[in-house]
Amino acid sequence: MKNCYFLLFLFCGLAFSIQSHAQWFDFSINSMTTRVELEFWLESKSGSAQARAKRLSEKVFNEFSRIDERMSRYREDSELSEVNRMAASKDVLVSSELLIVLKKSQQVSRLSGGAFDMTFSSVGYLYDLRASVQPDQKAIRESLPAINYQNVLLNPTARTVGFKEKGVLIDLGGIAKGYAVDQGVAILKKAGIKHARLSAGGDMYLLGDKRGKPWVVGIKDPRPAGNVIPPVENNWKNAKQDTASEFIVALPLAEVAISTSGDYERFFIDEAGQRIHHILSPETGKPAKGIQSVSVIGPDTTTTDGLSTAIFVLGVKEGLALVERLAGIDAIIIDDQRKFHYSTDLMQPAKK
Repeated sequence: MKNCYFLLFLFCGLAFSIQSHAQWFDFSINSMTTRVELEFWLESKSGSAQARAKRLSEKVFNEFSRIDERMSRYREDSELSEVNRMAASKDVLVSSELLIVLKKSQQVSRLSGGAFDMTFSSVGYLYDLRASVQPDQKAIRESLPAINYQNVLLNPTARTVGFKEKGVLIDLGGIAKGYAVDQGVAILKKAGIKHARLSAGGDMYLLGDKRGKPWVVGIKDPRPAGNVIPPVENNWKNAKQDTASEFIVALPLAEVAISTSGDYERFFIDEAGQRIHHILSPETGKPAKGIQSVSVIGPDTTTTDGLSTAIFVLGVKEGLALVERLAGIDAIIIDDQRKFHYSTDLMQPAKK
């Protein structure tokens, strides 16, 4: 009997030891021109939980750096920059990974009728938002024909990329961060992590729940200073508004991706009082109008990243129509009159 008590004591001690090394860890860096934040729950059977957590965070963050080195338009030595330099004169051999993201970009372009277009940079490079510089109408008109995702010719068999004409420039800023989040989540899953939040700017994936309760994700108020917010009606039990804070809606979520695109992220106000922001309409080469913010919820962050941009460009009516056609996708839109619009699954059912 004494031996039984002794074994029970050892078992209890072991359980206590495991629990003492299970905790939440938070890490963050600046990468891909934005803030990348990682939070996860780690259970460790040894006293090295802190060291293991740090190694895991570094592995995730290194993935962001690796993808940026390959897909950034702003790095002269990136694979994408080589494509932009050479693809108008010859087919360029690319990595399988870059080809995957380019194919995904074309898929979102086709779904949205070209509202999402990775060649927007053919005009976008003329803008310098930090210096409050925008092109004149003549410069836009001359470069606008190059904006057309169909100008990008992908050959999956040969693994090459070519451009139909000169002047085409690809920018994956509307989808690459979402892809990086998905790749980071894959690393967490492989390491056995079951509860985590990984975000890069407006793109976020929530792995599992927050240990028995949902993650609460805030949607930023696009115009927070002293504005009266219209009532929000939706079926999220924990949704709320707070006109005094940075966030306008809070959503309880789990095991899902969410991406937000807004005209408040990178912009300046020109001499005419117009907001000049980074989300360009492929049709006009100018900042898209009619919407302040779009948040898209879906199964993976690559998809939600691309769709949030597409819906912003499409506008409320066409954007919601697109969402309703896609399984597993929901959206919240705040238009330029600060009115809220929800996809069907987020709306309160009509009273009978």
